[in-house]
Amino acid sequence: MNKAFWKNKKVVVTGHTGFKGAWLSLWLHEMGARVVGYALPADHPDALFRLAQVDQMVHSIMGDVRDYNRLYTVIRDEDPDIVFHMAAQPLVKESYLHPRTTYDVNLMGSVHLLEAIRLRSGRKNLAVVMVTTDKTYVNHDWLWGYREDDRLGGYDPYSSSKACSELAISSYRDSFFPASHYVKHGVGLASARAGNVIGGGDWAANRLVPDSIRAYLKQETLWIRHPEAIRPWQHVLEPLAGYLQLAERLYIDGAAYASAWNFGPEDRDCATVRQIVEMLKKRGMHTLSYRLDHAEQPHEARTLKLDCSKAKTVLGWRPRWSVSEAIDSIVAWTKAYEHRQDIKQLCLEQIQSYQHVQDQL
Repeated sequence: MNKAFWKNKKVVVTGHTGFKGAWLSLWLHEMGARVVGYALPADHPDALFRLAQVDQMVHSIMGDVRDYNRLYTVIRDEDPDIVFHMAAQPLVKESYLHPRTTYDVNLMGSVHLLEAIRLRSGRKNLAVVMVTTDKTYVNHDWLWGYREDDRLGGYDPYSSSKACSELAISSYRDSFFPASHYVKHGVGLASARAGNVIGGGDWAANRLVPDSIRAYLKQETLWIRHPEAIRPWQHVLEPLAGYLQLAERLYIDGAAYASAWNFGPEDRDCATVRQIVEMLKKRGMHTLSYRLDHAEQPHEARTLKLDCSKAKTVLGWRPRWSVSEAIDSIVAWTKAYEHRQDIKQLCLEQIQSYQHVQDQL
């Protein structure tokens, strides 16, 4: 990743008030980018967006991706160099409760952005990274990782909505932004599928690490479901580094990089739900206690891994932090939050630490 590349780049981030969007906006600002955020207001009083003062670093436009006219106006007026689409309804359990909203946000929100990009005028070069999920694949509970050309699907409404958005992205790329006409349209359009992203500042309900942090801070018992389920856990900075590298390549030569990309951990860092909780306990959250929830739960895959050979070979991206290092960073963030320390400074230090490792490899 070339830090100098981002100096003065105009970047639109949808979903910038969310967990991943706030981390990305902070990183982009630190590298000198001019960030414009488009999102609904942060939905937690201690959202990272506020704690890390991201609201003071970006030009925030409050809006819903379901509002096509407003989103189109933002893309037209801001005329960005790069777009990261991260706005989403990101929770599997929530998708069972509100399936229509999940499809409206995840599918039609993506279509609205794609249409706004199609109808934009003026700029020749535009890099677009549409963030989906590792759950877009038809899950066979394989012990090996899914590749980008494996069949798309989705058992639950969340996974299905993201697979639908992948199909929409592919259709727009083939129909309106084909590689054969890149010189004419100048749009490099890619999708990015990340594993189970963890890190400080995530307060989402029904996610393992946020639920663990809440239980630890409140000294309550954590109830966990599917304790032996295996997931590709990775610190939030890992896929963000991948998105940034991908965006650079798309901006410079979109025709060669406009496709789907996996960003996940090494196989050795895939772990069970129970192992993650035990690591949190042993590496600093010693008072965390948990019990198994034996109540009937909505369907979730038992095993999920990603094959990231394409990103490693073509982009030169690879995971930098082991799962244990990711857990260490989360514990450090939680302790800083617990003792009301400077969250912005800690986040910047973690970004710098990650970049240092990245530069050394």
